[in-house]
Order: sequence, then structure tokens, then C-alpha cells
Amino acid sequence: MFSEFFQFTFSGVTLGAIYALVALGFTLIYNASHVINFAQGEFLMIGGMGTVVLMDAGVPIYFAIPLAIAMAGVAGILLHRLAIAPAKNADVVTLIIITIGASIFLRGLAQVFWGKEYHALPNFSATESINLGGAILLTQSLWILGIAAVLVTALGLFFTRTTLGKALLATSMNKDAASLMGIKTGAILMMAFGISAVIGAAAGVIVAPITLTSYDIGIMLGLKGFIAAAIGGLGSSTGAILGGLLLGLAEAYTAGYISSDYKDAVPFVIILAILFFLPNGLLGSRAVERV
Repeated sequence: MFSEFFQFTFSGVTLGAIYALVALGFTLIYNASHVINFAQGEFLMIGGMGTVVLMDAGVPIYFAIPLAIAMAGVAGILLHRLAIAPAKNADVVTLIIITIGASIFLRGLAQVFWGKEYHALPNFSATESINLGGAILLTQSLWILGIAAVLVTALGLFFTRTTLGKALLATSMNKDAASLMGIKTGAILMMAFGISAVIGAAAGVIVAPITLTSYDIGIMLGLKGFIAAAIGGLGSSTGAILGGLLLGLAEAYTAGYISSDYKDAVPFVIILAILFFLPNGLLGSRAVERV
């Protein structure tokens, strides 16, 4: 009984780490531009599929992964430069629709050039699983947790210890005031899109050995990442991490103790409950703004 609980908990935390990384990408862009970027899931796809395509072309995996992540970063920058920046005076709903259109466009390009097949990346470790307390733990899950922790720590240090990070925080708090202080807010916003794409692509790479990857992998993972961000409170990085972990655990316990048929329904039940009782999320601002 205890081994089952441990198994489900570890699976939930692993899933939650992925959702948390996706949620952080949503939160980063929302803080910087107040836009919900529904193309975030496609950056996961670019990370995973880009690595597969580069490896098929003969590029070693330790070169293919950073190249694929860089490819996603460029895609994020181009999304801002070609789609978001020209429509900077548009209302928020229009900008959200633009990101949905960008998501469909990127997914269509991936389908045309990379095909519809599912692909798997090799595990990062030679040993595929270990037995711990009666539970079978995938070593790739340990990689996911470790890399997610490193990325979260690096992002925190970036915001608190670097000039660019502080400039991004200033832009998110008051764009006009930041501009008056000499911060090039346009370049900062473009950087935010690039960083969120890199985070998403890294999540797509580390999860590919477990979930496989394909041109449409970003749809569900991106949606669940958004739900995780909403659970924690859009705009809260801590909330994004908390929301991701809670969502991952809820899915794992539902699949383990009830039925895997209901696993994908859990996020939507939770988001409905959050919208009814805590519309600003667990750690979001309680202020209400009338528009």
C-alpha cells in the first residue's frame, strides 16, 4: 500500500515539474506584457521534435538538445517581433487570439516538415529504472526533477542578481516608468518571449523520453501548463510551481486510485473550482479590476 502511494506521488511530482515549467513560461510573459501566450505549448514541441530531427540528421544528442532549445528561443523572439510587437496597441483579447493563431501556424509547420509520427528520445541515463521502497522509479524522472529545479533556481537568480532580470521585473511592474528610466521595454519584452520559449523547449526535451513527442504534443501539455498557472495565480512564479505540482499530484492520484480514464478530466474540474471559489488563484492578487 505504501509502495503504491509512493509510486503515485513520485509520478505526480514528475508530471507537476513539467507543468510547473510550462506554467512559468505563461507567467513570465503575462508579467511582462499581460498577454496569455497560448503558443507556449508549441515551444515544448519544438524542443522535443527539434532534438529528434537533429539527431536523425546525425547530430549528437549533447549538441542536438541545445540547438533545438535555441531554435525554440528564436521562434519565441520571432513570435514577439513579427506578431505581438506590430499589434502592441491592440487589446488583450486580440493579442491572445494572435498567440492562438501562432500556435496553429507552428503546429502546421511542424506537421508539414516533421510529419505526424510519434518519436522518442533516449533516456539520459543508461539505467532506465530503479527500485526504491517497492516503487519503480524511472531514472528519467530524476533527470526531470533535477533539471526543473536547476531551471527554477536559475530563473530566480536571473531576476534577483542580473541587470536584465531586474529590468524585466521593472517592465512588468510599470512599463511606462521603466521606459522613462531608460529601459528599452520593447527589447525586454522580446527577451521575455525568448526566455519563456527556452524554458518550454527544455521541458519538451526532458519529458520526451517518457511521453514521446510529436507535432501536436504541445496542445495538451500547454493547456495543462496554463491551468497550473491559473491554479497558482497568473503572475505568481511561486504559484506557477505550486499549481504545477498540485495538478500533477491530482492527476497521478486520480489515475492510480480511481481510473486513468479520468486523468485528463482532472485539470478541467480543478480549474472550474478555482474560477468559482478563487478566481485569482491560490497565490494571485486579490485585487479586483473593472474593465
